Amino acid sequence: MTSDLPRLETVDLRREGRVLVVGLARPEKRNSFNRQLLRDLALAYGVIEDDPDVWCGLVHGTGDHLTTGLDLADVAESMASGEGLVPEQGRDPWRLDGRWSTPVVAVAHGWCMTAGIELLLAADVRVAAEGTRFTQLEVRRGIYPVGGATMRFPRDCGWGNAMRWMLTGDEFDAAEALRMGLVQEVLPDAAAAYDRGLELARSIAGDAAPLAVRATLESAQQALVEGDAAAVAGFGPGLQRLFGTADVAEGVASFVERRQARFTGR
Repeated sequence: MTSDLPRLETVDLRREGRVLVVGLARPEKRNSFNRQLLRDLALAYGVIEDDPDVWCGLVHGTGDHLTTGLDLADVAESMASGEGLVPEQGRDPWRLDGRWSTPVVAVAHGWCMTAGIELLLAADVRVAAEGTRFTQLEVRRGIYPVGGATMRFPRDCGWGNAMRWMLTGDEFDAAEALRMGLVQEVLPDAAAAYDRGLELARSIAGDAAPLAVRATLESAQQALVEGDAAAVAGFGPGLQRLFGTADVAEGVASFVERRQARFTGR
């Protein structure tokens, strides 16, 4: 794994084996999304998706919060004009620009507001610290969620649950996020939540065969976009492709030999 990581002004990047750790790094502004952070995060997500050495991403917030959402004073003009904030070689961190093949684990603590909730909803696995405070309050600012919440919040958490919070902009806690399915686990504090997120990301990137992980994501996304019948039709061809790989041979060998598999992504 020799490919260099970009040096970004408002996002910390580092490798933990096959995991790319992405830290929102504007803590003095509670990691609110100004144009620079939006562009830097898009570049980081471009690395997650396009770097063959990255088998899972982990996104979290440095400092006391995940994010307080959009810095409207900085981004309002760009949003009103429709200015694109995803640079070349970047990918939309809210994953609204097509299908993705690399899984992402997201960790919330402190404030997780508006675009932060949508960042969680765009991830594949989400954990939070006790004490995390959530709010989807766009309606209280005269706008509405445009990072995927109107689609994913009802789908993941149920229509009534999503509308309860999106239409009022009220605040809710980690216990409610867990009850609804917005997060899958709640940990005692921010450090424990981060450690658990990294543990899950390492499990995906270390214990699971990367080609199988990608095929699983592809099939699930196909079912969402094209319907169950299309996903079912893809089962056979997808398995046939996998059975010709070295990873399947390694998976079978590790089962027979009762040892940990060593996957290579080939």
